[in-house]
Amino acid sequence: MRNSSINKYLIPPPGYRFRPPWYTRPEFYVPVTVAAFVIGGLAILVSMNLADLKNQAATFDLNKLEQMESASVILDRNNKIFGQIYVENRETIPYEQLPRDLVNAVVSVEDAKFYRHNGYALSGILRATFKNLVAGHVRQGASTITQQLARNSFALKGKTYRRKLLEIFVARRIEENFSKQKILELYLNRIYFGGGLYGAEAASRGYFGKPARELSLSECATLAGLIKSPNRLSPWTDKAASRDARNYALTRMRDLDYIDNSKYAAAQAQELVVGNRQNAQGQNYAVDYIRQQVINAVGWDRAMNEGFRIHTTIDGELQKVAEESLRRNLDKAEQHPGYDHQTYAEYAASFRQAKSNGTASAQPAPEYLQGAVIGLDNETGGILVLVGGRDFEHNQYNRALQAKRPTGTAMLPFVYATAFEQGMFPGTLVEDSPLDNRAVMIGGMTGILGEWGPESADNRYEGAMTARQALAKSKNGATVRIGTDAGLDEVLQLCRTAGIRSTLRPYPATLLGSSEVTLAELALAYTIFPSGGSRPIAPHILERIEEKDGTVWHAQRESSSRQNVIKPETAYEVHSCLADALETGTGKAARSQFGLKKFPAAGKTGTAYDFTDAFFAGYNSNLTCAAWAGFDKPQKIYRGAFGRELALPVWVDVMNTAAARYSPREIKRPPGLKDVEICSRSGMLATDKCYDTVRSPTGDSVQKRTTYTEIATPAQMPTEPCNIHGEPRLRVVADAPAAEVPRAQLAADLSEVKPVILKSPTLLAENDPYNSAKSVVRIDTADADEQVAEKETAQKIDNRLPGATPADVRNQKTNKVSSDDDGKPILKAIPVQPQPKETPVEIRRAVPVGPMDEVEEGALLKATTPSPAGADDE
Repeated sequence: MRNSSINKYLIPPPGYRFRPPWYTRPEFYVPVTVAAFVIGGLAILVSMNLADLKNQAATFDLNKLEQMESASVILDRNNKIFGQIYVENRETIPYEQLPRDLVNAVVSVEDAKFYRHNGYALSGILRATFKNLVAGHVRQGASTITQQLARNSFALKGKTYRRKLLEIFVARRIEENFSKQKILELYLNRIYFGGGLYGAEAASRGYFGKPARELSLSECATLAGLIKSPNRLSPWTDKAASRDARNYALTRMRDLDYIDNSKYAAAQAQELVVGNRQNAQGQNYAVDYIRQQVINAVGWDRAMNEGFRIHTTIDGELQKVAEESLRRNLDKAEQHPGYDHQTYAEYAASFRQAKSNGTASAQPAPEYLQGAVIGLDNETGGILVLVGGRDFEHNQYNRALQAKRPTGTAMLPFVYATAFEQGMFPGTLVEDSPLDNRAVMIGGMTGILGEWGPESADNRYEGAMTARQALAKSKNGATVRIGTDAGLDEVLQLCRTAGIRSTLRPYPATLLGSSEVTLAELALAYTIFPSGGSRPIAPHILERIEEKDGTVWHAQRESSSRQNVIKPETAYEVHSCLADALETGTGKAARSQFGLKKFPAAGKTGTAYDFTDAFFAGYNSNLTCAAWAGFDKPQKIYRGAFGRELALPVWVDVMNTAAARYSPREIKRPPGLKDVEICSRSGMLATDKCYDTVRSPTGDSVQKRTTYTEIATPAQMPTEPCNIHGEPRLRVVADAPAAEVPRAQLAADLSEVKPVILKSPTLLAENDPYNSAKSVVRIDTADADEQVAEKETAQKIDNRLPGATPADVRNQKTNKVSSDDDGKPILKAIPVQPQPKETPVEIRRAVPVGPMDEVEEGALLKATTPSPAGADDE
């Protein structure tokens, strides 16, 4: 009975389905089987790759670890030896001469488990792998000292997992063949410590003026701290960052029990004292920059040891001329009356004395007048000339590439380029008259805007003039007006597109070059004018780097594509104005005084406020060159230190030499530009009545033709004839295009309506203590008195009539108030009368003058000559 009862419970109930064990079910063993095959395949693939990497690592010659003796040769663009990257910057020493504190500091910072691993640290690799997977790319290396030695010795560059695995296998080989002490010796003799110093011994002598064995604990920690980023953390570059890196190294040494708390506190309390950077034999600013670029391209040690042939864009002859000219002309400037600063000769004498006494590292930084020059190939952007200062041994700061200074009036071409892009043209009339400095605020917030840009001590306001004249003569007030009209944001955008990456402040003062840019940026931006409105992507100095056997290891060239900045027509319009500036404007001394030879060229002077910086930037069809003079700590050079006196003669020497080596050609005018004869008084189409009556030097009344031939695109050309000479025309409506429906006749005959002439100017500005903003509203009529018309023709009112072309909008002189202005007159600045002063006139202040009524005899037409045709047909 009992057994039957038990069997009863063991019998499954009706409808029960028997389920096999979970591990025998297909949903379990099928995925497991597939995963096993995948894992097995991956394991086979990985083992094959690892075997291949191990075999590849076995091919490296470990004897190369001790080979540190081959200089790289620098060649200029003509394959002439320009310089070398010397190996004297490294001095190898045995392990016994390395201070114990330096070894411990390096191990603490770079590889705390150095004495416990066989070339790589598995925990560090796993940690780095996880972070790289999270980031989606290789961003952390987790390299041990042995791995770093392998990477620097065999150029195992690139952030890839395969490269990292190969580095591990090479590191294991090194560990199997060398002792820990030997590995540290090779490592500390090879690595780069910044400032052109390779190895612990050279770094110790360069930074601290002593051999490595005499280094203190604080100095050892300083060297160990900058290994991760030697250029950025170098005490010559950033002393505060170097001190922080030192303190981190000391902290790590304390945490790992290499030093106790008392030594830690004493070393951290010490001031970081380093000497001045020493000059490498035969180096200059160009060689130093090339060295930096080669190191970035192929690695620190390969650049110094592999014996590369480095082909560059530098022209050795031009470089020599630029260096000598800059030194000679700045020596001359230091002899100018009013120069009361340190001179080059004074500093050089003290520096030589300090070198002979062994105290050169204690010399202060030079404070004499500095300068810089850079020359770019217009087509490729290759750097032909690079001078970063007067003497590389005194100071290695490259002012051509690193210093940001206000360019002053050298910025004006970009203002006019923006205006021409928007419909103005070189014949557009602009106003050259006093401007309330509250609108610009250069040198203060009150007074009248100073006029230092025209490069002349006797500058005068000249009233209405063409944009061509304003740019050629470097007129500040006119530039601010035309730049404000074109739009400040538009000017800044054009500058950025032209290659100026430095931040330009969004204020009107930037129109006159108050924002700081580098000389290299200015030169790159100027290349748009001789190149049809486009520029190279970026300047470069390396062409290619070759191995000893001729194999090209690296080619560093920007893409051949170019950045379009402005229209070719605009570029040529600005170029024609800059050519005038060089021939008859602010740069005319180039040919008359400094001997610029007869070849097509153009350029613009630049003088910053208060004479702190002097520039000249110019070009021919092949080369764009920019030169600068000023102090490292901005201050007035001397009163009247214009760009034409300091920078222009250096530019002339470089361009003359370049023209002899690379024949310049005429810059072609785009077919979209047409000749148009305009009246310089109105900025509109010339008529046969465009004459002014003026007095000759003899007092005779004569007539002078006021027209000249200008260039413009069809869209820029004025369509209305001159309304100053002859019959003024009063347009009420715009001419209807031919395609429009004919308009209805006016209800009134306007010829019967006699306009009202204002008897005197109306002052509209209430708060104008300088009388710099006045508005005159007048209406010209056919029977208006000729004298009234001549007095008021300089007043320019913007008549924005429907259907008018951009040129008409800018140039019309009909002086009707536009309907868009709701009858409100436009405030116009007019010349003010000078007040008698006992003190001398400031050079950077313009002297207001009345109308120019005396001209040269050769430009006059005698009054006795018969009147021009049609003069009496009224």
